[in-house]
Amino acid sequence: MLHISKNKIQIREDYNKFKSVKFSSDDRRYNSFNKFVIALFIIVFIVLFLPWTQFVRGNGSITTLRPEQRPQSIQSAIPGRIEKWYIQEGDYVSKGDTIVHISEVKDAYFDPDLLARTQSQVKAKNFSFESYRNKVKALDYQIAALKEERDLKLEQAQNKLLQANLKVQSDSINFEAAKLQLSIAERQLNRNEILENEGLKAVTDVESKKVKYQESLAKIISQENKLLESKNEVLNAQIEITSIKAGYKDKIAKAESEQYTAKSDQANTESQLYKLENEFVNYSIRSGLNYIVAPQDGYINRARQQGVGETFKEGAEIVTIMPAEVELAVETFVAPIDLPLVHVGEEVRIIFDGWPFIFFSGWPNLSYGTFGGKIVAVERFISPNGKYRVLIAPDPKEPSWPEPIRAGTGARSFALLNNVPVWYELWRQINGFPPDYYQPDVETTKIKK
Repeated sequence: MLHISKNKIQIREDYNKFKSVKFSSDDRRYNSFNKFVIALFIIVFIVLFLPWTQFVRGNGSITTLRPEQRPQSIQSAIPGRIEKWYIQEGDYVSKGDTIVHISEVKDAYFDPDLLARTQSQVKAKNFSFESYRNKVKALDYQIAALKEERDLKLEQAQNKLLQANLKVQSDSINFEAAKLQLSIAERQLNRNEILENEGLKAVTDVESKKVKYQESLAKIISQENKLLESKNEVLNAQIEITSIKAGYKDKIAKAESEQYTAKSDQANTESQLYKLENEFVNYSIRSGLNYIVAPQDGYINRARQQGVGETFKEGAEIVTIMPAEVELAVETFVAPIDLPLVHVGEEVRIIFDGWPFIFFSGWPNLSYGTFGGKIVAVERFISPNGKYRVLIAPDPKEPSWPEPIRAGTGARSFALLNNVPVWYELWRQINGFPPDYYQPDVETTKIKK
């Protein structure tokens, strides 16, 4: 005792007046209490060596196994104004049932005869397109006819040129023959004149030879003129061939130019036709979007838009629907430290919120109210909450899950691991060590998509 003060306590307290002192000072009770403590210590010591099943705890909620079976919001692809509701919250709808009727709010679609007018424009443009196509075909026929006519004219001109060449040859031969005859007549006249001077020929014979000479001279001049005319005809035939080629080339070029113009107009009209057809299809599809229908069988959960006459933008949520036929699953989250202990195909025990249960995590055989499941997927990227998402499906070997549970209900999962003594588990928990790492004996089943 520290001697802080020199003053000493003079008053002595009598502890025997307290009930607790009297109760504990009794020898019988003291012996009983010692036996109880010893028995309790023995029981605790025995419990420390009992087997304890390690587990990985996860918290989550009920979802669906397939993405298309999860609650979804029905959105409007176009802006509009609500005209009439055909459902109320909680109704069951089949696929294709009308949910709400909306009207247009953009002035470009106010015309009630928009589809009919657009279709008329499509028909008119299609007629114009057919006209240009027929014009192109007609110009094809015209060009072919011009080419055929050109070939015939050229063949005719070639024949005429050939005839002119043959005539030139003929006239040239006749001209040479006339020249020969003139030479013969000249020689005969000279001989007759000589003979006349010698008195051997009469004057009449000489005069006849002079007449024949003059006739030969006139004939050679005539044949020369014919030859020149034939050569002129050859030149005319050649000029005609050149003229035919130039004329028909101009005609064909003009027809081809008109054809190219018609093809350009045809392509332009075809582009406008496709644009009008695209607009007509878009208008037709858009008119069908004025009635929002159920994408699948299910129940209407909540109407996001209220009233009649309310306007909204494109992509706005109209209602939310829960599919009727679903395959339930548990979406739970485990800490990163426990991720190596979770494998696809392992069995898991599940506790649903609102369902009575008695659960002993270390002795699952003594538990009541838990349901079996199997891990079907483990997320490979961490979730925003800092944990990894694990998807658990019902175990077909276990009793089916309760019928009243719905998607969104809270659930706790316990993945059972190795069996260890209780003292080892307490030591692990005190030191903050993870459960024993292990690999399953049986290869995990690959889940097919």
